[in-house]
Amino acid sequence: MSTSELATQVGLGSVLTMWFALVLRARPALRQPHQRGLWLTVLAATIAITLFQPRIVGWLTNAGMEVHTVALTRNLIGVLSAGLVLLFMVDSTRARRLHLSVVVGLTTAMGALLVLDLLQVAPPGEGPASVQGPADPAFAYWLILVVAHLVGDIVAVVVCWSYSLRTADRDLVWSLRLFAVGSVFAVAFWGGYLWHLHGGSPAMLPYLSLIIGVHGFIRAASLLVPTATALARTWTALRVTWHLWPLWRDLVVAVPQVALAGPQRTRLQEVLRPRSPLTLQAHRQTIETYDALLDLQQYVQPGAYEEAHRHARRAGVRDGRLAAAALAGALGQARRAKLVGTAPSVARPLPGVVHGNPATLLGIARMWPSMTDALPCHERPAPARRP
Repeated sequence: MSTSELATQVGLGSVLTMWFALVLRARPALRQPHQRGLWLTVLAATIAITLFQPRIVGWLTNAGMEVHTVALTRNLIGVLSAGLVLLFMVDSTRARRLHLSVVVGLTTAMGALLVLDLLQVAPPGEGPASVQGPADPAFAYWLILVVAHLVGDIVAVVVCWSYSLRTADRDLVWSLRLFAVGSVFAVAFWGGYLWHLHGGSPAMLPYLSLIIGVHGFIRAASLLVPTATALARTWTALRVTWHLWPLWRDLVVAVPQVALAGPQRTRLQEVLRPRSPLTLQAHRQTIETYDALLDLQQYVQPGAYEEAHRHARRAGVRDGRLAAAALAGALGQARRAKLVGTAPSVARPLPGVVHGNPATLLGIARMWPSMTDALPCHERPAPARRP
């Protein structure tokens, strides 16, 4: 595959990814002021990058639009995107004078491009070079165009990276850093584009297209950080619910008072038809499992943990899982003791179980099927009540 073909594929892929990210994040982003600026910035950049793709320009010209019109639209929206980047940066400082200065500068730059385009004497070129070139070959025109982008992107790199070091919000940190990295690629693109317009070889354009395509992917990623975080949380909750379910089900059957809702028939139903959001359900089941474990410590028999530990070692359980296996064995014996009516005694805390640590509970759950019946249950019936 040649560089031109690779650049075309990467460019179209980045455009599709950016539009997908914009559509996916439109509703939540537009509702939140601190995300709205980022969304609008990426929207303007996406339109400009879309109009930079030769294949898309070809579709538009075949539909009757002139190459000059496409280039002018791309240039104006590109400068608008650079101005929106600056406004996005300035809004965080709440400096009204600086905000006004950026608005005036943006309006002046876009107005200057329009005036210079209207004043050009020669008709715009329609050759292949103009497909990705500026609408006006005049020096002042493309200098304003390139400088506007370089200023916006350089400021974005400095400010985004600086702010990412000051915040503890992980989503914001990653969004800002990805935006900064994307701006680095944009600076590389516009620096190369300036060189190309100043007399560089047309052979540079495929490489510049490749750079701006990678920039598009990173811009989309900066917008999708909250979605990726939400998906990661959902996946973690799904994993916890799935693996914890057998242990949780058996314990809440023995200690039903700890459960807000009883278990469904299968764990597949538990994850496919949750009665609350998965993250809430995983949290609830973790707490209920721990509460049931605390209750069952009244039924743990002396030496049960040590006996279960020896049993697990004899069964060939590897060292890293011996503690979880011993806990599962002792807990399984205590559960059966309660179910057959054994009288509770003084609670015997099980070692290593602290504040319902999810990792510990998941470790017990992994060993639960093989260890729940590992120890015999020595029944101690509760004393009969006197009439």
